[in-house]
Amino acid sequence: MADIEGKGTRPSADKPTFRNEGASTRGAHFKTSSGEQGESQARSAGRNAAAGPVGSPRGTAKPVVPAAAETPAAKPVKPAAGGPAAEPVKPAGGEPAGGEELRRVKKKKHKALKYVGIGCGSLLALVVVFVAIFAVWFGMLGSSMSIKDDAERQELEEELTPVNSASDPFYVLILGSDARESDSGSRSDVIMLARVDPSVGSVSLVSIPRDTMVTINGSTQKINAAYAHGGSAMAVRAVSEFAGVPISHFVSVHFEELEEIVDMLGGVWVDVPESFSAGGGMSFEAGNQLLNGQQALAYARERHHVSGGDFGRAQAQRQIVEAVIRQVLASSPVELPGLIGQLANCITTDLSVTDIVGYAQEFLGKELTVYSAICPSYTLNQDGVSYVATMFNEWKRMMQLVDAGLDPNDATAEIPSEQADNADLGAASNSPAPRDYVDLAANAMTTDDVAAVE
Repeated sequence: MADIEGKGTRPSADKPTFRNEGASTRGAHFKTSSGEQGESQARSAGRNAAAGPVGSPRGTAKPVVPAAAETPAAKPVKPAAGGPAAEPVKPAGGEPAGGEELRRVKKKKHKALKYVGIGCGSLLALVVVFVAIFAVWFGMLGSSMSIKDDAERQELEEELTPVNSASDPFYVLILGSDARESDSGSRSDVIMLARVDPSVGSVSLVSIPRDTMVTINGSTQKINAAYAHGGSAMAVRAVSEFAGVPISHFVSVHFEELEEIVDMLGGVWVDVPESFSAGGGMSFEAGNQLLNGQQALAYARERHHVSGGDFGRAQAQRQIVEAVIRQVLASSPVELPGLIGQLANCITTDLSVTDIVGYAQEFLGKELTVYSAICPSYTLNQDGVSYVATMFNEWKRMMQLVDAGLDPNDATAEIPSEQADNADLGAASNSPAPRDYVDLAANAMTTDDVAAVE
């Protein structure tokens, strides 16, 4: 079989190399049955080789088909090693060729590869759509949770102390707005200071009685008046001065939506310390039990029929918050989106959805530890106004334990030197309550009068 060698291009694994013996031209040799015809065709081939075919790289020769009537059809040409198989050359126009016509064989695309490409494209499109929907959903949740008033949000940001990293411990102020349908405005009935330590998976919940005596704008008032007068920023400032710690985040909980959250969680387990009757005709028996949303809300609101009055109600509120935290962290990834969406409907916070997810991820794989306490206090009537006064020595020790990540109720715990040397912890610098309080507390209702949880 005759060979053709294309010297104008470099052989590759995809392009077979052919060789013909015969008259020499620029980059290609042809041998035909007629010398003159062969020379003419060779010159034409040389020009084509130099110019290259339309749509091909310059310098790639396209073999010319010799017009010889008696030449039989060419046999298949054996490709170079690693190259594709060449198809038999057919004479032009259906007539027998005078020589052998050679051409590059166009590879066929496999249908399976085509379908794989379509499948990958569809999957990529679905991923893009999912990410877009997820981003919009996150944005909607973030918008529903954020503080709407720009001025209030800016004032709050100026009061908050940023956290260096997601694993560092930080303080959160939790306010409970217990506005009912019959109320003309919301009331800050719940005030909790939470220390969150994601690195070890611990949370310390400390209630501050809403009637705690403090100084606000130069006058003696109850601490829950801070939110009424100056919004979230003033509330953060008042609690930060009272506890002697920087506060990094703010969360306001709307109690009306608490019922829906608890039901969405399938109820919450609470160890009720004593039997009592509550509002709405409900009654509770002492013992560990599963409360539905309506029961949990009634339990968190009752203060008239429980030991310790408002102090007892504060304990119940901490129990509900702890139970919700435990249930949320124990939920499956499939349930979390719905829970986060429902939580977003009942809280206002400076935290973004990304912040919440990031902190939750820090808790994964760790055993959750929750400490619960209340600022040591007693009731005090001054100038005809009922207040709650602070037991300063006990409060200072409690905040030292809280800041160290220890059990705030542990009377035998040793205070670490870092906290012992911090004069701000539990200083209650904004409290005008009597510093000599031992006799006053002995004749009043105190936080020790609350029914103990087993």
